[in-house]
Amino acid sequence: MIHKMKLLNVETYAFSNKASFLDYIKDKKKILVAINAEKILKDDRRLYQIINQNIGYPDGIGAVMALKQKGLDAVKIPGSEFWLDIIHEFHNEKRFYLLGSTQEVIENTVKKLKKEFPNINIVGYRDGFLKDNDKQRLKESLRLLKPDIVFIAQGSPRQEFLMAELLEIHPALYMGLGGSFDIYGGDKKRAPKLFLDLHLEWLYRLLKEPTRIHRQLILVKFLLWLKMKKL
Repeated sequence: MIHKMKLLNVETYAFSNKASFLDYIKDKKKILVAINAEKILKDDRRLYQIINQNIGYPDGIGAVMALKQKGLDAVKIPGSEFWLDIIHEFHNEKRFYLLGSTQEVIENTVKKLKKEFPNINIVGYRDGFLKDNDKQRLKESLRLLKPDIVFIAQGSPRQEFLMAELLEIHPALYMGLGGSFDIYGGDKKRAPKLFLDLHLEWLYRLLKEPTRIHRQLILVKFLLWLKMKKL
């Protein structure tokens, strides 16, 4: 049985491993939202509503710690890896649509996916810069192409707002990926394994992008609230 717990205003599912997550979402027509300390503390009722009506999963170590504090068995499931687990698991049976990043990156992403998964059925893709009537064209494409799984890489919360809108016109499994296409099909690199193993990916990002300091300070507040059991 899969359990979930409300962390402040954010309902978050606890999965003991990736396999149980994959099994749970197999036939779901919902939005997968990565939950971390920043999302838990973010004051955004519209975003909370989307998360709580769909499937928030622990993408950050802070969310895992909070779930464990409440007695749930949970592991960190990085969305930047899990979308590829989804493709690996379902590429022989599901239809995919990809949206995000630049035209060059999305084309490289599709090319690489087709090379790694020769049987994958990518029914459509486009860059993440929607202008003028692009959103309406996107909706029409989804209705016509009927993908089973849609990956949207635009950054949060923009991608969540878009996915909620698209879900209303085309039921499918949606997943927000942030900068995952840039890592997979571009030249952006994820943190080295040592940082990942020590749960210090946030520190690597800060070292690479010092301007993120105001975002990382949220972790300090989160850890204090966690220690005080206010989550």
